[in-house]
Amino acid sequence: METALLVALGLVVGLAIAGLAIFVGRSRTPATDPTAAQLAAEQIAAAHLADQRIVELGARVQQMGELLHQAQGRLQHSVNERLDAVSLHLGTSVQTATKHTTENLQKLNERLAVIDHAQKGLTDLTSQVTSLRDVLSNKQTRGAFGQGRMESIIQDGLPKGAYEFQYTLKNGKRPDCVVLLPDQRPLVIDAKFPLEAVTAFRDGKTEDERKFAAQRVRQDVMKHVNDIAEKYLCPGETQDTALMFVPSESVYAELHDGFDDIVQKAYRAQVMMVSPTLLMLAIQVIQQIQKDSQMREATDLIRTEVGHMMKDVKLLGERVRKLQTHFGQASEDLGNILTSANRIEKRAVKIEELEFDGDETLATNVIAAPLRKVGAGEF
Repeated sequence: METALLVALGLVVGLAIAGLAIFVGRSRTPATDPTAAQLAAEQIAAAHLADQRIVELGARVQQMGELLHQAQGRLQHSVNERLDAVSLHLGTSVQTATKHTTENLQKLNERLAVIDHAQKGLTDLTSQVTSLRDVLSNKQTRGAFGQGRMESIIQDGLPKGAYEFQYTLKNGKRPDCVVLLPDQRPLVIDAKFPLEAVTAFRDGKTEDERKFAAQRVRQDVMKHVNDIAEKYLCPGETQDTALMFVPSESVYAELHDGFDDIVQKAYRAQVMMVSPTLLMLAIQVIQQIQKDSQMREATDLIRTEVGHMMKDVKLLGERVRKLQTHFGQASEDLGNILTSANRIEKRAVKIEELEFDGDETLATNVIAAPLRKVGAGEF
């Protein structure tokens, strides 16, 4: 700023000198031939005029410098205020942005934690699904899975002694479970899981593939039904109907929705297919049947106990009546005793007051007469 001011002052002084020179040159008249004295006087006057002009110019330059200095001060003050305002606004904006950034980062960390937890849950679920797939891919492990689920349902619904696992029939066959009913004929329950054929039927893309898979489903399911009917339905030993437990609701629904002919054939073979939900319902019905049977078995015992209780009540009534008779007799005896006591009390009062109804001779005879012993009941 100061360098620009000096440059401006130099330009102003140069312009002033150039103007003075032009003015002096124009003040000469070429038509006259001045003398040396005139020339000197003119030069002195010109120099004096130049000094005045320089002084005036210096004053103006000084005034302009002061104005420029004031303008510079105001400009600097305004610039400082603007810079302060910008700095304050920038600081506030930076602080606000930092706060928002911190909050957003915190929320982002929380969401990342939730995502991480969900990812962990998905990983665990994936491992479980993989393990379940490995279990269901093997026939033996799949059979163990179905039997385990059936056992858990039966153990939760029936008391111990009302069922037996791996029960041996007279023909040597051993179903997965039997439920002991009141008529001493067990109800056979056997777990079957025709998953491979049903999965192939679901995954079939063409009509031929689905047709072939449907035929396989019918063969597998009917093989299970026939095995149960031939091995575990023993007339006179077991119930007339057996249950085939299908441990998957979706497989059971697929069989009932798409293979109604298999369901009808199984029904005619006295084999009922049940899902986990239907098995729980059947267990509840069986539990109620067992309770009713226990109540019927206990009817005779209850009747005998009621007879004994009636005898005890009759004996208690007789004893209460006897006690009532004793209480009546005792009450009568107490009344007689109170009557005698009242008479004695009245006679004692008369003796004390010497108040007799007869004459003095009677009084003397009463006093002189010896007292005789009063017998029981005499007063």
